[in-house]
Amino acid sequence: MAASRGVAILVGAGDAIGAAVARRFARGGYTVCICRRDASKSQGLVAELRAAGHDVHAFSVDARQEPEVQGIFTRVEKEHGPVEVCLYNAGSNVNKPLLETTEKLFFKAWELACYGGFLVGREAARVMLSRGRGTIFFTGATASVRGGPGFAAFSSAKFGLRAVAQAMARELGPKNIHVVHLLIDAGVDSEAIHQRMKAAKGIEASDIPPDSLTKTSSIAEAYWFTHQQSKDGWTHELDLRPSVEKW
Repeated sequence: MAASRGVAILVGAGDAIGAAVARRFARGGYTVCICRRDASKSQGLVAELRAAGHDVHAFSVDARQEPEVQGIFTRVEKEHGPVEVCLYNAGSNVNKPLLETTEKLFFKAWELACYGGFLVGREAARVMLSRGRGTIFFTGATASVRGGPGFAAFSSAKFGLRAVAQAMARELGPKNIHVVHLLIDAGVDSEAIHQRMKAAKGIEASDIPPDSLTKTSSIAEAYWFTHQQSKDGWTHELDLRPSVEKW
């Protein structure tokens, strides 16, 4: 196994975007630490990447709990090396009519998409600033810039995360920490979206037109691209959508 280029810690890394980013950064030479509420759900991915010769680990973490977030950064730095890359990818895409949006639902959407992002971003910055380098990624969505019917909770949370990312970028950029907000203005080509399209419109995955959804591998490549940028030409916000997407 080649020497690691450092650690990429992926928080809220599920089976779609998170898994694709894990594959891309493992292939790029990073030790990958996958963090989600139930680490057992990533054991198949861990086995796949280890079989390919990569250094990959999975951890159970609730990103909404400050002690757990602080603890995972301490543990990863101690056991696996310096965190050079951090991705925050958690969020609950809830769609409810306004009068059916309870205070509990609204709070939970904010807590996961915005508050968790703040906690993870802050702890990533804490360890990166001590070395004067690093890249912090946040996954955004259409809801980050536009509130739609039924998305009062989700949009407000994603708007908030975007503000956190902007504030961090302005504060940390001069200190050589690259903060990137990737705005995915598209349906993601994933099993969850396939099931949602079938339930809502009766569309089978095999009937979805080619390239009408954004592939998770394309999202991972966008993250990899921005991570490789020289500091005289950093991107803070990058939006991705298929060529057929209306915007």
